[in-house]
Amino acid sequence: MNKNSFIQNFSDQFDESDDVEFTASTVFKDLDEWSSLIALSIIAMVDEEYDVALKGDDIRNATTIEDLFNVVQSKA
Repeated sequence: MNKNSFIQNFSDQFDESDDVEFTASTVFKDLDEWSSLIALSIIAMVDEEYDVALKGDDIRNATTIEDLFNVVQSKA
């Protein structure tokens, strides 16, 4: 699993945010577009792309995109 491709897949879930905003250290919950619908999109993307089942707690406990990447990597 590649961190840069994970960040790209993560950013693809956002329609209105500029790709420049997305780095490993991005605090994704601080993005204006962040919502529960985006969270569901992230869960679906991780399931489809990485065959990993994320739970709501996994997203709630993560702060940055890298935190979430590490959770996905640990479950892969």
